[in-house]
Amino acid sequence: MSALRDTLVSEAGGGLVLMASAALALVVANSPLADTYFAALKAYLGPLSVLHWINDALMAVFFLLVGLEIKREMLDGRLRTWPDRVLPGLAAAGGMAAPALVYAAVNWSSPETLRGWAIPAATDIAFALGVLALLGSRVPVSLKVFLTALAILDDLGAVLIIAVFYTADLSLPMLGGAALVLAVLYGLNKAGVARLWPYLLLGVMLWVLVLKSGVHATVAGVLLAMTVPLRLSVGKPDDPTSPLHILEHAVQPSSAYLILPVFGFANAGVSLAGFTPHMLLDPVTLGVALGLFVGKQAGVFGLVLAAVRLGLAQRPAHATWAQVYGVSLLCGVGFTMSLFIGLLAFADAPALEAEVKIGVLAGSVACMVAGALVLLVAAPREQRGRRDLA
Repeated sequence: MSALRDTLVSEAGGGLVLMASAALALVVANSPLADTYFAALKAYLGPLSVLHWINDALMAVFFLLVGLEIKREMLDGRLRTWPDRVLPGLAAAGGMAAPALVYAAVNWSSPETLRGWAIPAATDIAFALGVLALLGSRVPVSLKVFLTALAILDDLGAVLIIAVFYTADLSLPMLGGAALVLAVLYGLNKAGVARLWPYLLLGVMLWVLVLKSGVHATVAGVLLAMTVPLRLSVGKPDDPTSPLHILEHAVQPSSAYLILPVFGFANAGVSLAGFTPHMLLDPVTLGVALGLFVGKQAGVFGLVLAAVRLGLAQRPAHATWAQVYGVSLLCGVGFTMSLFIGLLAFADAPALEAEVKIGVLAGSVACMVAGALVLLVAAPREQRGRRDLA
């Protein structure tokens, strides 16, 4: 089974588990167990709290997988050539720029909250593919591949945003140490070292140094992924001897079914005590929700439509424009990465973090429901007929 097919299956199933973990977090955070829930997340295990272990260490493994997927798709997969990259690339660019502009427009007069401009710019591939999995054959495979490619480029943009805009005060000695370890990793790659254990051992050292450098620790996962050797197998199933393929297949299940659900459970819990509908109009909440629901669909669908009309790319095979629009709506499900960026943007402002969570949940749920409804009614008659016969 190829890594892309494995990704579609694991991410889709993992998305359903992630939905359940997020819902459970909301229930627990508003139950008699709420004090225990929040206290457990703040409890320290060694140098870091439980929440920090989840967000800085477990999520570094998730970002390792993101980096592996980016490298594989760029060198050996669906994004190997420039024509392959045009449509998802433009869609990803529009899907990041438009939500950021919507958020900035809502929060323009507040420098404190404007810092969260990147929160609605990310797409949660696990959630989106989870919805597509529920719709089954109503959605052509080409759209699932398009969404996966778009999300991979979207993740690349999110990583760059985190590294550039959400970096604390830098420690030059630690940054220098990280650069040295990265150089050794690069040397191992060029020397043809195929065993994974040296890369993983040095990857742990890289994570510690990046954590202490001021750059967010999850960036270490992406940097490590870029150095893992890949044996090309263009147009074939993955090479079972390729170190990158081996590591990706090993990490994928734990990322989809453990790391992301744990992250969702730890970060989606927000107390709704005292919540009123008027709070949805708070600048952060409104900016995030509108950015995800309005900005994402406008940016993704608008640039896809423009690219096809201008002859720069072709519409995904066997997909109608209504189906493309439905998938554009699903791109507004920004749960994991949006929450993650929100935690970085407002790390010292718990009240704003709560607004981020409400905005992300509201915007993501609206996009899931609207996208699913559009795709349910947009399936061509022959697709619906095949589904009914099945």
